[in-house]
Amino acid sequence: MLQSMVARTVMRAAIRTFVSKLKPETRRRIKNAWQYLLLALLALQAVGPFLWLLSTALKGPGENIFAYPPQFIPAHPTLENFVSVWHKVPMPWFFINSIVVTLLTIFFNITLSVLAAYPLARMRFKGQNTIFFSILATMMIPFQVLMIPLYLICLKLNLTDGGGLINGWMGLVLPFAVSGFGIFFVRQALVTLPRELEESAVLDGCNSWQILWHILLPLIRPTLATLAVFAFMATWGEFLWPSIILSDPHHFTLPVGLVQLQSAFSADWKLIAAGTLLSMVPMLVFFFALQRYFVSGATAGAVKG
Repeated sequence: MLQSMVARTVMRAAIRTFVSKLKPETRRRIKNAWQYLLLALLALQAVGPFLWLLSTALKGPGENIFAYPPQFIPAHPTLENFVSVWHKVPMPWFFINSIVVTLLTIFFNITLSVLAAYPLARMRFKGQNTIFFSILATMMIPFQVLMIPLYLICLKLNLTDGGGLINGWMGLVLPFAVSGFGIFFVRQALVTLPRELEESAVLDGCNSWQILWHILLPLIRPTLATLAVFAFMATWGEFLWPSIILSDPHHFTLPVGLVQLQSAFSADWKLIAAGTLLSMVPMLVFFFALQRYFVSGATAGAVKG
């Protein structure tokens, strides 16, 4: 024990002596190299499952995905799995349902969050803080607690696909049309804007709606784009609620529909991997289309407010 402690102490002293003799420019390059190495390892850890999923989807019929040692590069890459999954289950309907439900959810989230956050951020009225903290309190309630009451309400209002496809869409959209997080997120962005903008607009004869639409909303576009990305990710990958509301396979969204590829006794993991990759394409396209707004929008209101 004593010898190992002495060895570690000597090694640390030698490293410090070596580093102290290096030029500042060399020390900076070594530090950057370690940082880039760490970031590369983290990126590999994040991308690794996706690459394994892609490898599984490209493997042919004779290749065993459970082989040991694992074979990361397919021996005979093929796109047959993507074609098969498209025809084995009604994938076009899954995509249509998911796209419609997701776009409606994004629209309602942005619209209602802005309408609720605007008075909380830019107006003064009695009970303002009480209302705001009550909205924040809703973020602490798990969805599982509300699931049964929501389902009973949807049954009473006929908001299931038993009443038709549009009713099923509304049953998926309305319970998530607005959230405490969305209101808080937009409110924090609006708080950071200077009040002189509104005062100047009032002097020019603008009313509250004109101030909101023409002045404030253009300034918080990164925040709205970020909220759209969050709403898209949450809605596109939602499985629990659609599996409760929907019963007709042609009304299923993608997460629920892909479960049909797995039975109680068997599962074709190559088709499941191919279907999962297909379902990821719209999410990636949506994210990359709004990525230039994402970073600035995600940090909006993080300091002030």
